[in-house]
Amino acid sequence: MSPVQASCPACGAPVIFNVSTSIVAICEYCNSALARGDRNLEDLGKVADLTETDSPLDIGLKGIYKNVGFELTGRAQMKHPAGGIWDEWYAAFDDGRWGWIAEAQGRFYVTFQTPLLNPTQLPTYDQLVVGQSVSLPDVARLMVAEKGMATALSAKGEIPYRFIPNRQYPYSDLSGQQALFATIDYGDLPPTVYVGREVPLKELGFPPGVVKEQELRQVKALQLDCPQCRGPLSIQVPDKTERMTCPNCGSFLDVTQGKLKYLDLPKLQPLKPLIALGLEGEFEGKKMKLLGFVERSVWVDNIRYPWQEYLLYHPEAGFHWLVVNKNHWNYVKPLPPGTVTVSKLIGEATFADKTFKMFDYGRAVVDYVAGEFYWKVAVGEMVDATDFIAPPLMLSEEMSPNEVNWSLGTYIPKEQVEKAFNLPAGSLAEPFDVGPTQPYTGVGNEILIYWGVFSLITLMLWVFFAITSSSNVVFSKNYVLPKLANATDSTQIIFSEPFELAARKNLYVVAKSGVDNAWFYFEGDLINEETGLVQSFSMPIEYYHGVDDGESWSEGSTESTMFLSSLPAGKYTLRLESQWSKWQEDAGLSIEIRQGISRAWHPLIILLLLLIIPIYVLIKKSSFESKRWADSPFNLNKTYSNDDSSQ
Repeated sequence: MSPVQASCPACGAPVIFNVSTSIVAICEYCNSALARGDRNLEDLGKVADLTETDSPLDIGLKGIYKNVGFELTGRAQMKHPAGGIWDEWYAAFDDGRWGWIAEAQGRFYVTFQTPLLNPTQLPTYDQLVVGQSVSLPDVARLMVAEKGMATALSAKGEIPYRFIPNRQYPYSDLSGQQALFATIDYGDLPPTVYVGREVPLKELGFPPGVVKEQELRQVKALQLDCPQCRGPLSIQVPDKTERMTCPNCGSFLDVTQGKLKYLDLPKLQPLKPLIALGLEGEFEGKKMKLLGFVERSVWVDNIRYPWQEYLLYHPEAGFHWLVVNKNHWNYVKPLPPGTVTVSKLIGEATFADKTFKMFDYGRAVVDYVAGEFYWKVAVGEMVDATDFIAPPLMLSEEMSPNEVNWSLGTYIPKEQVEKAFNLPAGSLAEPFDVGPTQPYTGVGNEILIYWGVFSLITLMLWVFFAITSSSNVVFSKNYVLPKLANATDSTQIIFSEPFELAARKNLYVVAKSGVDNAWFYFEGDLINEETGLVQSFSMPIEYYHGVDDGESWSEGSTESTMFLSSLPAGKYTLRLESQWSKWQEDAGLSIEIRQGISRAWHPLIILLLLLIIPIYVLIKKSSFESKRWADSPFNLNKTYSNDDSSQ
């Protein structure tokens, strides 16, 4: 269909509708929002001038989404209830559909109006609770990430609905897994649902130069004078900044589209940030400017636990944070709320198939601010904060009545922060205590895995040798040694008959004697008849017993055993030289030699000795984890009062 041209009823200038299904066009001459009527154009009112932003998009730009071409025909800027604006771009698709590309804080969301079979199944605006799970009929189940009242500020080009300047309407944003995103517009009756996904700019099929230009482009800083002290100040991101402090007098200023207004708030005691505002630091390959500095805290058992947060900004990546607690640093990026699954009942959260343990919760309060911020921050501002950890990562939830935000923090050494900002080495203080996400860098799981594998191999070898080894008696003889004539001649020598020994098999000697409150001692020599090799050994046998104060006692045994190392194969003779305490009486001696006896306790002793290292590692790691959880209310060894969370 060819373009339709009409005259603006406000100024008479020509107005062209290039898309047959567009409903409103903005007059380029007088900024009137003009709606199509049956015969004439309806003037819906004048729109404000567009706020200059760092958006890479523009009307007339063509792209491709899911193999379907589209053209951007219109743009609207909406005011967020907490301050700030976001852009909505309207895309006419080649297949006749209208698509919405919302742009906020460097992120892009493509949605399409989705008709519902039964719109009455939707919860009402008042029924929505931030953080709850909502099932969109015929679509999916998503989390309520935000609810609020949006205001239509300005627009340009052609728009597919009745855009009424300054109109306010309630809305809710929902978030789901796999970047699923939805908006419910409660300004319509019944509510209108838009469903789509968060999409990287590179996937919208714009000309290659668009993405590159966005990476390089930044809105120029705005130079103004403080309305309180008239000192010069610079707004680094004027299109996104809502609040800032004057670096000269410390006044707290409200920023509305680059215009400053003094807020009559109590002056704060100056607090020097660890990193100077305005510096650029490189993170994830991008130069990010440090815009703002916040100190927040929670109270537990009347003890204040503070930490500091540093706001970073990059035109493409949007806003990120550096958070420091006890001089431990974390690099924090926002997450779509619907990508996190939470079970506070069991104290766990799941993100990207990784489980995080609940570490802390409480009412976080803003105690100090400096610099500029993308929301209307104020001292005393409070949110309910919950942290889940899986070192070196932390999932953090911040919930207010109208919004829930999730972020993912990653522990970074302070040396990495110094390098990112080109700070001198050692300029940041050394961490103390153990940080919530500080990784354990000592020897840990590796040594345990090594010990486990080694133990398994040792056990398997022991079982193998125990099964395959064979024990056999190579010598057995009972001797009766006659009594002696006198005590001075108390030694008798005996030689055995020759017997064979096999190679590579240990020897096990068992000696028995019927001693009773007496001892028997002998020294033995195993003599190789061919080589003359001699293996000597000695064995005492003693056994004593009696009654002492009516109680029986005994010690020793009538049997003694000994292991000997294997000897070369060959024929051996056993030489025995014996003595016994009751030399006036005959003495009996039984000798048995076995070969190939499995000594099961050897590998067990080795394993026990090897346990020293893993036990030491476990103790050290356990001590590290105990220090990590020392201040956590989920530390099982620590008790808290019932009103901790109300601080």
